[in-house]
Amino acid sequence: MQETAIHPAIAALMKDQRPSLKLVIGNKNYSSWSMRPWVLMRAFGIPFEEIRILLGQGDTTSKIADYSLAGKVPVLIANEHVIWDSLAICEYLAEQFSILNLWPQDVLARAHARSICAEMHSGFSSLRFDMPMNIKGRFPGKGRTMGAQADIGRICEIWEDCLARYGAHGYLFGAFSIADAYFAPVVMRFRTYGVALAPALEAYADRVIAHPAVAHWIHGAEMETETLPMHDARIERQGE
Repeated sequence: MQETAIHPAIAALMKDQRPSLKLVIGNKNYSSWSMRPWVLMRAFGIPFEEIRILLGQGDTTSKIADYSLAGKVPVLIANEHVIWDSLAICEYLAEQFSILNLWPQDVLARAHARSICAEMHSGFSSLRFDMPMNIKGRFPGKGRTMGAQADIGRICEIWEDCLARYGAHGYLFGAFSIADAYFAPVVMRFRTYGVALAPALEAYADRVIAHPAVAHWIHGAEMETETLPMHDARIERQGE
């Protein structure tokens, strides 16, 4: 279990009444959905207690059920309330900590950011299946099915459009936001599978990897000793 440093603005507002937030996650090396709210909360200094449940174990389902009957991670426990969807978690945090501007402040940019996060949330199934997140792994060229290639192309279009409109040499909407946290696992996938990117997109990916919150997650993934043999074996078989 682990807590983050508290953002000074939150500390000043909350004084001694810290919000009781617990984030239930899976393995950092594999759990892309867990990565999204964890990185977001870490990036913005939102205090939380980390509860890590190892995936693929005999007791994984029962342990997750202790927090959510949906049977998946991540799960945010906010006082006595349970939020069991990554996008819902991000929206809840944006509302609870509105002073931090987790979404872009401009109304049109905010709508754009929500749109690409919703597309990420519900789409790109080929990329998810054929190129699953494995931060420690290196599998250049594997997983390049037609569907995965189409997903890669669409993601590159999204990044190019956002950077051209809002990001320039920063993040997708200038400052780091929910949108960047949402696409951080994709950056991990692109690195693992050796996806070649245009220079501007490669530079963006490098900035995401270098962000302190993302770098902290990567370090945690690299320190993990647990593996998911069936998961890793499926990747190894691709491209044979």
